[in-house]
Amino acid sequence: MKNIIVIGGGFAGLWSALGAARRLDAEQANDVRVTLINRDPWHVIRVRLYEADITDARVPLSEILEPAGVEMVVGDVTAIDFHARKVTLGDKSLPYDRLVIATGSRLNRPNLPGIEQHAFSIDTWNDANALENHLQNLKDRPASPSRDTVLIIGGGLTGVELACEMPDRLRNAGITDGRVILADRHDHIGSNMGPHAVPVIGNALSDLGVECRTCISITAIDPNGVLLDDGSRIEAATVVWSAGVSASPIAALVPVVHDALGRIPVDCNMRVTGLDGVFAAGDIAAAPLDADHSTVMSCQHARPMGRYSGYNVVGDLLGLDMLDMEIDYYVTCLDLGPWGALYTEGWDRRVSASGQSVKNTKMTTNRVRIYPPRSGDRREILDAASPFIQMAPSRQA
Repeated sequence: MKNIIVIGGGFAGLWSALGAARRLDAEQANDVRVTLINRDPWHVIRVRLYEADITDARVPLSEILEPAGVEMVVGDVTAIDFHARKVTLGDKSLPYDRLVIATGSRLNRPNLPGIEQHAFSIDTWNDANALENHLQNLKDRPASPSRDTVLIIGGGLTGVELACEMPDRLRNAGITDGRVILADRHDHIGSNMGPHAVPVIGNALSDLGVECRTCISITAIDPNGVLLDDGSRIEAATVVWSAGVSASPIAALVPVVHDALGRIPVDCNMRVTGLDGVFAAGDIAAAPLDADHSTVMSCQHARPMGRYSGYNVVGDLLGLDMLDMEIDYYVTCLDLGPWGALYTEGWDRRVSASGQSVKNTKMTTNRVRIYPPRSGDRREILDAASPFIQMAPSRQA
């Protein structure tokens, strides 16, 4: 029996495993086993973790993998021996003939006093759930400006989406006079969205009552707020860190030259450059899209990367053809809470639509488009893993 191992159960990892299972089924290759290793038994819809209700923002992996004939192992990978071709989890090792690394990305947490003890995040489902529980318990504390203030640090896409939801989340938690501050070290919020989108984001934040603090540098976090480098403070009993992501630490185990985000370079087949028998997909990998751009850390690219890596890892193992992944569009749909949403097109992120007209597009994307089939039907699950590129979502779904 030959073994294909996929590490990671996120967007890229799940679709890698299912893509491999689909092609093996088509080739009637019954002598190849596909195993997915994940740190927990869940497929998390990570892009929804800024929402208040994340009850259904994770799907049991077994619900999807078992019908497709993919085995699952829950555990943390501690080492990979690329020469002996084995993956180690604690005191157990699993052999592989082909390997797909798809462990995603993680939030950047700098070496800042108090960040581990006093800052929340929405990096994982458990982190986001802990934040919501904290918000719901605020009303039981003595009233104070600090209690009623939420400070979100990091004005990128995640920070903006969370900030736009936060005024309503505070009201729903019983904090009637809540204050929400979105802070960033850059001179404007949403700097990574480009000049076309920044004014729209600013208007939405202003209309929702979110205060923006820019050009700030935080030196410490404590239970009641943060200390800035100029000696001043921002009082806030709720501090949420959302400032940037980098590739999963598993990337450091791969003996290649990584990019500035710590990602593993792969070709258009998702093969790791210079390492035989190893593929990578999703946030942990950087695949070429054109002469000037590579994939970005988003489910928009992670899902097709997974499908193509699954198809191609079987092709590599069985000596069959492989497919190049070609994506000829790039869009961004940013949730702006009750204000609506923002839809941009192209690498320069030209604003195509904004406001309430785009909100349904974002909700359809978050709650339908990016979910795996949950019917338990083997054929439907395998068909969904076909190596294809979805059309861009409609600006007004």
